[in-house]
Amino acid sequence: MADREYSNYQKKVIQRYYDNRDQLDHQKLSELVTNIYLESGKKREKHWQTAEDVMRRMKVPESRIKHVMDSRDAAILAAVVEDIQSGKLRLDG
Repeated sequence: MADREYSNYQKKVIQRYYDNRDQLDHQKLSELVTNIYLESGKKREKHWQTAEDVMRRMKVPESRIKHVMDSRDAAILAAVVEDIQSGKLRLDG
């Protein structure tokens, strides 16, 4: 892919996105809890994969990710979201 020149406006939009990535990831993880509760089948499995990817990007401890993914329990994922929000879960970031 060729190098792309971005306008100043585009650069600012991109920078704001990355400046707020942690809040966006937290919001995404919260939404995934709801989606996992509501969906079934392939869609639910896709949401679980996305949740795993988001937790890795947020640098949730690997042991916690493994526990969530092994259980595939939305309540446990919700507990991770709550712990992040309350500050109980320390993220290496």
